[in-house]
Amino acid sequence: MKKKFIFIISFILLLFGLTSCNKEEKKENVIIKDMIGREVSVNPGEYNRVACIGAGALRLYSYVGDVNKLCGVEDIDNLSLTTRPKMFDGVARPYVIAFGDVFKTLPTCGVGGPQAQSAEVEKILACNPDIVISEYEDVDKANSLQDKLGVPVITVRYGSKGVFDDNIKNSITLLGNLFKLEDKASKLNEFIQNEKNEIEKKVKEVNSTKKVYICGLGNWGTTNHLMTVQNYEVFNVCKINNVINGLVKDGIQKIDEEKFEAISNDIDVLIIDSAAVKNIKDKNVFNNVKAWKNNEVYLQMAYNAYYTNVEISLINTWYNAMIVYPELFSDIDIKVKTNEITKAFLGKELADSINSYPNSFGGYQKINTETFFK
Repeated sequence: MKKKFIFIISFILLLFGLTSCNKEEKKENVIIKDMIGREVSVNPGEYNRVACIGAGALRLYSYVGDVNKLCGVEDIDNLSLTTRPKMFDGVARPYVIAFGDVFKTLPTCGVGGPQAQSAEVEKILACNPDIVISEYEDVDKANSLQDKLGVPVITVRYGSKGVFDDNIKNSITLLGNLFKLEDKASKLNEFIQNEKNEIEKKVKEVNSTKKVYICGLGNWGTTNHLMTVQNYEVFNVCKINNVINGLVKDGIQKIDEEKFEAISNDIDVLIIDSAAVKNIKDKNVFNNVKAWKNNEVYLQMAYNAYYTNVEISLINTWYNAMIVYPELFSDIDIKVKTNEITKAFLGKELADSINSYPNSFGGYQKINTETFFK
C-alpha cells in the first residue's frame, strides 16, 4: 500500500512538472509597433529564420541581429551572383564587407536595388522565413505582404538625418527587442550618442567663420558637384557654417549652376563625397571656387549606397569636424576612428577594406587639386 501511494504521488509530481515546463516553454505573443506605426503580433527572441528586404533593411539588421539566422538575402547583397544589380560594387558598404561571406551562402529573397522597388513574395516564401525585416514604408503593402507570408513583417526606417536621426535609434531599439538583443542595441545607441556628445563638447566654445560647401550627398550614381544639402545634420552637430544655408530649401537637392557660381568665391572649404567623383567629368567646374584655388578640398566616404551607410555617416562627422577645426581634433586619427566605429557597429575593424574600394579613391584625404581628377 505504501509503495502504491508513493507511486501515485510520484506520478502526480511528474505530471505537475511536465505541465510547468509546458507553461514555461509557451511564450505569449506581444503587440509591437513598427517604424511606420503598424501593430504587429510578435514573439520576441523566438525567430531563427530572418529575411531582410528593401533598401537598408539588411544593413540595420546586421548592426544588431545574428547574421547566421538569415535565411535569404537580396541579390544586390550577394556578391557571388553574376546576374544582380552591380551599381554599388565599387563603393564600400561596410555591412557587406563584414558579412559578405555569409550573404554569399544564402538563397535569394528578391533582386533588391533601386530598380526593384517591391517585395517578391514567391522568392521570400521559398526562403521559409519566420520573420521579415522590411524597409518598404507602405502600410497597406506591408499588411498585404504579411497576410501572404503568414509571418510578421516588421518595417524599419532611416530618416533624413543620417546616423543622428531618431528613426535610426528607434529602429535599432526595435530590432533589439524583437530578437532579445536589447543590451547590444542599447550599447550601440549609447555609443552613437557618446560620439555625438564628444564632438559637441570639442566644438562647444567655437564659432567658425569658415564657409563650407559639401557636394555629392544624393543617391549613388546620380550625384555631382551641384548636389548638396541645406540644414545638414552633420554640419549642425559640428557647428560648421554651411555656405548654402538660407539660400535653398531643406533636403538634398541639385542647385542651379548659376547659384553654384554665385557662391563659389565664398566657399572656404570644399568637401566632396566620394559618390560624386565619377560624375565630375571636368575639374574646371571648380575653377572659380575659393577653396579649390587655396587647396582646401577634401574627400569623404560615400554617405549613401543602397540607403545610408550609418557608420560612414558617423565617421564623416568626425572627419568634417577635423577639417574645419584641425587644432581641436589633432588627437584624432581618422583611420583609428574608422576602425573604432566599424567595430562598434559590425564587430570588425574595416578601415583598410573601406579605403581599398575603387570608389573610395584611397580613403579620407585632402585632395590634390592638380592630380586628383586626371
